[in-house]
Amino acid sequence: MINTARGILYFVALILLQVLVLNNIHFLRMVTPLLYVYFIIKLPVGYTSIRVTFLSFLAGITVDMLSNTSGMHAAACTLAGFVRPQIIRLFIREDLADNIAPSFRSFGSGGFVRFVVVFVMLHHFSLFLIESLTLFDLPFLAIRALAGVATTSILIFIIEAFQKNSRRSDDQY
Repeated sequence: MINTARGILYFVALILLQVLVLNNIHFLRMVTPLLYVYFIIKLPVGYTSIRVTFLSFLAGITVDMLSNTSGMHAAACTLAGFVRPQIIRLFIREDLADNIAPSFRSFGSGGFVRFVVVFVMLHHFSLFLIESLTLFDLPFLAIRALAGVATTSILIFIIEAFQKNSRRSDDQY
């Protein structure tokens, strides 16, 4: 019950932060941090693929409705949420408890960094590809996506570092 309430709080806080603050930040007029994907990253490992995909879609469609972006975030989040369990299995070979959320502590520093970067890269490349609807200017698309991946990943690592120091018990929501 407490974990569900904490998950809802994460969802609302990250979506509002994204829509009200981060969507208005444009480094060099092309890089906008998309921190709301942190909600999808922090979903517990034991969630079923259907549940993760649905919650990912819900996060994306909420950002779309509040940002007037017609389904682009929903599509990118749904794809990223659908592939998330395979990305976790790719980097984490050991069995984890079902209620463990990905973190520096549960995945190890290297495993968590690799997981976040690959997950955010998948999300950003799919989002920007959907947004541009063309491969005409591929270098610009790649630079924009890689800069967004770097910015978003750094913000996630900063938030995670603060949580690592403040949380003593388990790593779930």
